[in-house]
Amino acid sequence: MGRVRTRKAIKLLSLVVIPVTLVILSSNWGSEVIALPPPEDTPEEILRTKIIIEARSPIDGKLLTAAEYIQLQAQLQLAPPPKLDPKIRDQIFLLRLRKTLLQFFPFLNF
Repeated sequence: MGRVRTRKAIKLLSLVVIPVTLVILSSNWGSEVIALPPPEDTPEEILRTKIIIEARSPIDGKLLTAAEYIQLQAQLQLAPPPKLDPKIRDQIFLLRLRKTLLQFFPFLNF
């Protein structure tokens, strides 16, 4: 009687252990290590020490050299871009306020 019970226990254990082991092995079979950055990625420490010699225009986003960027900054300080009309500025403020209020009170449909 004890042998039959032992055999049944071994069969049951093997029926559970073998499929679980196969599932675990198959789930990790084709996976790659994704914890490391790709080798072509430049480390942040190197990027921090890099001297930036190009810039983008704050007006249209075009690439500028350092000298062109300094000239553009000087021009903008002498003649800043025109200001918005106060009525338009008020309308933009009210639209932003409305958007914020609708996020907190979605049942208000004004």
